[in-house]
Amino acid sequence: MAADVVKQGSRVTEPFNRSKLHDSIYATCLSVRSLEGIANDTADSVCDKLATWLENKPEITSSDIRRQATAILEKLHPDAAYLYKHHKRII
Repeated sequence: MAADVVKQGSRVTEPFNRSKLHDSIYATCLSVRSLEGIANDTADSVCDKLATWLENKPEITSSDIRRQATAILEKLHPDAAYLYKHHKRII
């Protein structure tokens, strides 16, 4: 069963959407000039590891996802992790 994600600033929830996370990580990797294949593989790895982390969690916040994804991404692609973590402050 997929975890429900509590959206920032509300109690409205939606089911965790792997493709939404994948697209976000992929775009971040492309933004730091990764090749498309590397960006896709990195996004797949982050999603796989995050899915394992989610297994026993019925409800999480979007901030939880960002923190976990950043921690995973830091090991795989530090430049992309920095951008992903600070995207709202940079843009």
